Amino acid sequence: MKNIFLELERVYLRYISRKDFDILKSMLQDREIMYAWEYLFSDDEVWSWIDRTLECYKRYNLGYFIIEDKLLNSVIGQAALMPDIIQNKQYYEISYMLKKPFWSRGYATECAEGLVKYAFTKLNLNEVIFEIRPENRTSCRVAERLGAAIDGSFIKNVKGKRMRHLIYKLKK
Repeated sequence: MKNIFLELERVYLRYISRKDFDILKSMLQDREIMYAWEYLFSDDEVWSWIDRTLECYKRYNLGYFIIEDKLLNSVIGQAALMPDIIQNKQYYEISYMLKKPFWSRGYATECAEGLVKYAFTKLNLNEVIFEIRPENRTSCRVAERLGAAIDGSFIKNVKGKRMRHLIYKLKK
C-alpha cells in the first residue's frame, strides 16, 4: 500500500521517504528541471531536502510529496503544500516540479488545484500563495489558471544570489 497524502484524478501525491533519494536526486540535479532555481543540488543537499521534508511532515503533516501517475505507475515529479514565512509573515505555499516528459500536460495544474482544495476544505485556510520567479512563465500561468493574482514580490537569497520572486495569492 502506498503512503498516500492525496489522490487526484490522474495522480497520487504520496509522502517522501529516505528511500526516494535516487528519485529526488534525478530531479534536483537536472538542469532543465531546476532552471528557475539556477542551481543544482549536491547529494548532501538532496539528503537535507528529504530531512527537511520529513520534519515538515512531523510538524504539519505537510511538505513536498512525490507525484505518481496512476496509469503509468511512475514518478513524474513532486508537489508541495507547506508553511512558508516571507517578510515575517506566515503563508501556506503551493509549489510543483515535474520531470520534463510531463511538462505541459496539465499535471502541475491538477496537483495545484488538488492542493488548493485540500488547503481550503481540510485545513480551512482562507488563502494560499505560489512563490514564483517572474521568468518562470509556465508556473505563473498555472497559478493564474487557478485564479491566483500577483499580490507582491520579494527578494530571496539563494546560494548567495538575490532572486526576485512574485507572490501569487489565491483567496478562498
